[in-house]
Amino acid sequence: MLLAGSLALPAAFVFGQALPAISAREAHEAAQAGRIVLVDIRSAGEWADTGLPQGAIPLDVDATAFEVRLAGLRLDHPGTRIALIDRTGAQSVATVMKLAGRGWRDLVAVRGGMLGPGGWLAEKLPVTAYR
Repeated sequence: MLLAGSLALPAAFVFGQALPAISAREAHEAAQAGRIVLVDIRSAGEWADTGLPQGAIPLDVDATAFEVRLAGLRLDHPGTRIALIDRTGAQSVATVMKLAGRGWRDLVAVRGGMLGPGGWLAEKLPVTAYR
């Protein structure tokens, strides 16, 4: 297990590489307790279709200056892990791996994303409407 503050993170293995990942339920509980910053990296259309995970900050991974805005969240929440959630978990994993290659060490992927097995909606976790 990897330890980040008071949030224990199991390592998922992707292409033989350890990747910190948490379940949707763990992400919800940690976000509510202030132990992580939850960032929904899907598009505005996807946010409108399903709503946002309760407490999540919408930040489209394909938007201009995504990494700069994510770095701003890091500065706003020093020492707090950032959890990325997407549609099914695949884009979050890819983004965590990409940014880890650039030196980011405080990111975690949410397994199952919003719509995948074991994801946010499957776990019946709260959502808020996207405006």
